[in-house]
Amino acid sequence: MSTNDTTTVPSTSDERTVNNVMRHAYRVLSDEEKAAMSALKDQGLAFVEYCDCLGSSRELALAKTKMEEAVMWAVKHITR
Repeated sequence: MSTNDTTTVPSTSDERTVNNVMRHAYRVLSDEEKAAMSALKDQGLAFVEYCDCLGSSRELALAKTKMEEAVMWAVKHITR
């Protein structure tokens, strides 16, 4: 990814602040923190994809939303 592209930035990139208007300052994450954040997102995605295989219902939609929220809070813990 070129450093001039401000449309998207990988979440593990040290340049992830360029397209974020809410948090004005980030600290640089360690390699271990980046790996943990990536693992949380991968596991959350696996859960959501597994739910998709089970069908469609309000209950599954709620479960997927709650997983997205859980990943968000866990990532926030890492990046604070």
